[in-house]
Amino acid sequence: MKKVSIVIPLYNTEEYVQLALESALAQTYQNLEIIVVDDGSTDGGVNICRKFTDKRIRIIQQANRGLSGARNTGIRNAEGEYVAFLDADDLWVPEKVERHVEHFEQRPELGISFSYSKFIDENGTPLGIYQISKVNDITPLDILCRTPIGNGSAAVFRKEVFDHIKFPVQVDDVTEEHYFDEAFRESQDVECWMRVAIKTKWTMEGLPEALTLYRVNSKGISANLGKKMNAWERLLDRVRSYAPQEMEKWERPAMAYHCRHLARRAVTLKDGGQAMKLFSRSVATYAPILIEEPFRTFLTGAAASALWVLPMSVYQKLFEVTANLTGSSQRRRMTRYSTVYRSSSQKVVS
Repeated sequence: MKKVSIVIPLYNTEEYVQLALESALAQTYQNLEIIVVDDGSTDGGVNICRKFTDKRIRIIQQANRGLSGARNTGIRNAEGEYVAFLDADDLWVPEKVERHVEHFEQRPELGISFSYSKFIDENGTPLGIYQISKVNDITPLDILCRTPIGNGSAAVFRKEVFDHIKFPVQVDDVTEEHYFDEAFRESQDVECWMRVAIKTKWTMEGLPEALTLYRVNSKGISANLGKKMNAWERLLDRVRSYAPQEMEKWERPAMAYHCRHLARRAVTLKDGGQAMKLFSRSVATYAPILIEEPFRTFLTGAAASALWVLPMSVYQKLFEVTANLTGSSQRRRMTRYSTVYRSSSQKVVS
């Protein structure tokens, strides 16, 4: 049985880290090591981790280097053949690791396996909606426009992949191998996925099952919208440095889809003015988004418009009805996709 290394970056998330660790320890796949990287926390999170007596848990402490820096430390210390990342405020269902290991065993060309995610709120209550995306034949443009992997806690890597994207960095007179770019404190996942997609022959494929519980934390999102846009522009510049010809075709759709994504974030914050501004920029940047994904684009525009013009009490009721309809539609899609996937997987095994 191959070992799986679970890397949990820890930075001031003491209210959630116990639940994250418990969900890692509850995995049906047992050949695990769990590497908690305390990235200069100033709260009591690391003390909570020390209360666990399971010998599979290791705690590494370092000065704050950001999420990418914590993940890099975890990768360098990982002994498993597969590396999974679990953010300290997210959770996994018990079968997650087992399902991804099965996926890798069936697909020797697979470098990254990921899953759908179920959204939960700060209290862990399911919001009834999911992060559902394309699961196969994923291209670099898909990553830029639709970020199919979705979030860092959804992905599991074949460790060998990191050997093909690593680069040396001088840190305090010591040369380190980096895998995630520590210059990025936003969009670091997409930056890494793009290097895998463009610079290696490894494929990415998703499991059409909600195996990750992704916590939607509204704290600080408003202040981060500007940072997210600046980071995205830097990301596009970085990709342009090693794929200039491709970026001539990709830049406008990539920016448009990202603006649409940020418009949805603004809707979550109930900032109608900002949502409308971002949605308008999305369509103005790349009008074909209206044709390529008419339903999602229409919903984003409708939500932004409604938030902008309707009284909040009316908007809230409309939002609840829409969320329930969306959740029901997503659950039907997942059931259909999962049935098709399992059928095709059985054919591969046989």
